[in-house]
Amino acid sequence: MKKRIVLALLLFSSLQIFSQAYMTAGGVRLGTDWGLTLQQRIGKSMTLEGILQSSLQREEVMVTGLIEKHYPVVFRGLNLYVGAGAHKGWINEEDTDSPDGADFEDPFGLSFVGGAELTLGRLNFSYDFKPAFNLTGGEKKFYSQTGVSIRYVLLKNKVYKDLTKEKRKKKRKKDGNDDWKIWKKKD
Repeated sequence: MKKRIVLALLLFSSLQIFSQAYMTAGGVRLGTDWGLTLQQRIGKSMTLEGILQSSLQREEVMVTGLIEKHYPVVFRGLNLYVGAGAHKGWINEEDTDSPDGADFEDPFGLSFVGGAELTLGRLNFSYDFKPAFNLTGGEKKFYSQTGVSIRYVLLKNKVYKDLTKEKRKKKRKKDGNDDWKIWKKKD
């Protein structure tokens, strides 16, 4: 029992210590739908993700915008994440007629996502489940999508850390708070 409590405390504390290993990453998404994905970090554990995808099951192209919350697990670079956003699709004009004669409108609706990602060096791998609910249009009201994304890290998190370090340095200089530099001679 004690081992479980210690393990739980370590896992919980790791959530507070680590953050994402990248600022910007882009690549391909393969699964029930295939396409391109781009993620941009907007906070310590938040990203915006844009997905442009084409369906293997339906004759349509879809653009999805998601905001995602990341929860680091065990070490930096391994995250669980959840998110939500909107999607807009365009149905291929030639295939708008179904076998029963019904016309389909371009879909628009809400998308949700949940998954896990691992960043190793400049490569980011993720697997997720992305249900999509059409508010208007579409072949169906609900699309169930899963995918594996392989992204290249375009901008590492180090740049973000360097920027915040520079801001702290400028603030100390502006405030005249260089007392911690004990090796410097005081006036």
